[in-house]
Amino acid sequence: MLPKRTDVDSQLLTDLLDFIAAPAADEASFNAMALRLFAHQYAYNLPLQRVCQQRGRTPRTVRDWREIPPVPINAFKDLTLSAQDIGACQRVFMTSGTTRGDVRGRHYHPHLQVYDLSMRLNFQRHILRGHQRMRVMVLFPGEDQMPHSSLAHYLALAREHFGTPDSRHYIDAQGLRLDDWCADLHQACQQAQPVLVLGASYSLVHACDALAAQGLNFQLPAGSQIMDTGGFKGQSRELNPDEFYATLQRSLGVAPERCHNMYGMTELSTQFYDAGQHHRPVVKRGAHWIRTRVLDPLSGQELPAGQVGVLAHTDLGNFNSVLTILTEDLGHVHEDGFVLLGRAQGAQAKGCSLAVESFLQAAHA
Repeated sequence: MLPKRTDVDSQLLTDLLDFIAAPAADEASFNAMALRLFAHQYAYNLPLQRVCQQRGRTPRTVRDWREIPPVPINAFKDLTLSAQDIGACQRVFMTSGTTRGDVRGRHYHPHLQVYDLSMRLNFQRHILRGHQRMRVMVLFPGEDQMPHSSLAHYLALAREHFGTPDSRHYIDAQGLRLDDWCADLHQACQQAQPVLVLGASYSLVHACDALAAQGLNFQLPAGSQIMDTGGFKGQSRELNPDEFYATLQRSLGVAPERCHNMYGMTELSTQFYDAGQHHRPVVKRGAHWIRTRVLDPLSGQELPAGQVGVLAHTDLGNFNSVLTILTEDLGHVHEDGFVLLGRAQGAQAKGCSLAVESFLQAAHA
């Protein structure tokens, strides 16, 4: 019989927060923390436990974090993957639900201590890079309008912890507040005040289109940066990366090397970043508490460096749900990161679907 679902014990939580806060971690310490968290999830997360038992992967047999069974990302739409009773969780982040009608994946967080620390440290390292605070301009709705959006929470954290007092959001229930944004852009240019523009990729397309319709463009002060995330998701016109970043440079005067793409997802608690868009291929890098492998979706076997497969992320920030996520994104390993190639197609997409079906059958057995 499954024990009563419970929050992670206080010592394990303290050790995890200390692990994330440390400047780095070697392979042995990452593995030790991953195995402790896996044992906790195995004890209290029934769907995961069933799958692990069928595959002979239990805390007694798993000795390496790579042996922890990956959970297909779409399983978050069909299963409750939470060690803590969901009624006691502080926040649930939900996916957009754009690919399967109204079915939305749910990621339960008993509290946001781990998520918030992960975001702050990773953002500080990859985006601010030495700056303490900047004027943050957020082109995305606030948490009050999208309480189940992990991106809305992420951007609110960026504004709260790294923004100057004049930082603000420019999208609300009525849409883009273009006049306010233009006035603040003009002020920043006059004062030679660097700014940090953040938002979903499609929001930035809409904003640049709105500027172009008004015949406006800006040359933001030296040191300004732009960070986009999330792709276009059918909510704006599609642009390839070169066109997209050329549009940002034309509208806002920020060169591609000062433009960054954040790669994240609702089902993870840690994000990946690149070092700018001036080199190809663009390499995504994470933090010491997350690892990425490239797998064959059918066999689950890790592919050699350079071979294209489906990305799997082992995120210690996912202390309450599942550690390893099998995505539907293609990529290959590159030095200290990975190259993202887009969504799985053809045989790989079929392999992802079969992996989901197999996982759900085991979880419901």
